[in-house]
Amino acid sequence: MSEPRLSVRVQVEDFDPGALQDSLLAGAAGEGAVATFTGYVRRSNEGENIASMRLEHYPGMTEKSIAGIMAEAAGRWPLLAAAVVHRVGLLVPGERIVWVGVSSAHREAAFSACEFVMDYLKTSAPFWKKEVGPGGERWVSARASDDARAGRW
Repeated sequence: MSEPRLSVRVQVEDFDPGALQDSLLAGAAGEGAVATFTGYVRRSNEGENIASMRLEHYPGMTEKSIAGIMAEAAGRWPLLAAAVVHRVGLLVPGERIVWVGVSSAHREAAFSACEFVMDYLKTSAPFWKKEVGPGGERWVSARASDDARAGRW
């Protein structure tokens, strides 16, 4: 089996999940399954309304970290391609924030790898989130539930 095509983008601009899925399939052969996840900025967190969120990162370090997560997934499952697009900057509730797509010959590998990548994005990728709501600004802390999900792998 040849090496999977892996792609990482960290950007301010919005993205089109349909176009991303199409590009995930371009040039590959043997897809039997594609699994994708699109995450959105929530309207509330821990019981507080959110007016906006600012995501910060370290360019270069963040992409390298995500590429490592994807390489780990490719080592665990027989992937044909995988891609992550993660937004940074100022976002408001309802906006897309992250997209993960994985293709494989079989659904189990696609589902599992997509979930693995998302779980590790939540716990290991170097992003910092600051939410703005009625009570002012606050940094978002890591959640024990996200660590527990990642710990399953």
